Amino acid sequence: MCQDCGCSVIPSGMVKIHSHGNHEHDRDRIHPHDREHPHEHDHIHPHDREHPHEHDHIHPHDREHPHDRDREHITLESDRRTISIAQSILSQNDRWAERNRGYFLAKGLSVLNVLSSPGAGKTALLERTMTELRDRLKSAIIVGDLATDNDAKRLQRSGAEVIQITTGTVCHLEAEMISRALQQMHLDGVKLLAIENVGNLVCPAAYDLGEHLRVVLFSVTEGEDKPLKYPVMFKTADIVLISKIDLAEAVEFNRELALQNIRQIAPQAKILEVSAKTGEGMENWCELLLTKVTVNS
Repeated sequence: MCQDCGCSVIPSGMVKIHSHGNHEHDRDRIHPHDREHPHEHDHIHPHDREHPHEHDHIHPHDREHPHDRDREHITLESDRRTISIAQSILSQNDRWAERNRGYFLAKGLSVLNVLSSPGAGKTALLERTMTELRDRLKSAIIVGDLATDNDAKRLQRSGAEVIQITTGTVCHLEAEMISRALQQMHLDGVKLLAIENVGNLVCPAAYDLGEHLRVVLFSVTEGEDKPLKYPVMFKTADIVLISKIDLAEAVEFNRELALQNIRQIAPQAKILEVSAKTGEGMENWCELLLTKVTVNS
């Protein structure tokens, strides 16, 4: 996980936030030591506080790695330190997530954390979703990617306000990144905020962003056993979307086996089958979102 590979150690200036909305484009960089924020709010806001932690004192090479082949050199002390660092990273993230959750509640926002492996169809799904919903509710999107703002530019066509978080080498979004991105967003009247996480079925599972719903996409081209291979991600899902369902026949997708595997790993999750290309299943998906928005408003 991230505490082992070191990708939670975020170098100063690595993560960039770029607005793609219709308002003036601002650019921000997340610095681990930025403690002051450029504006104040009269309401509770996740950014109006001291930064609760620093990153640069944690370095992946300051400790032994528990997954190294030669385990004789790993002492109990280094194991304790690794566990301590991992717990510290996640507990700090959880504090930011709770602050985000409070802010979302105060704003009456329903928030989705959309996760999948690369190429499963997150961007296509969100583009079609926001396009179909734009006459019924106001929405916004935060997009996380290692590099380029291609997805953000594409999503802007849906009419939603879009903020890009370029993470560099960081393979997941963190709650603090979301908190910083919110500073640049104009959320008055917005009812639905979708967060498109970095394409990765491993590390993002551990990071709560403050969302109300965790949506995991699983495309028919990935094979029916995907939930069995990545159980941690699917166990955290509120909704599992089987995407690219229009390709099911072409790739000889075994629908019943896939459903069986999802239910085995994630019995709590609601399962929908969708195609952003043909529109199959999109009405049910959009109606579900409208129901969730009504509940949270």
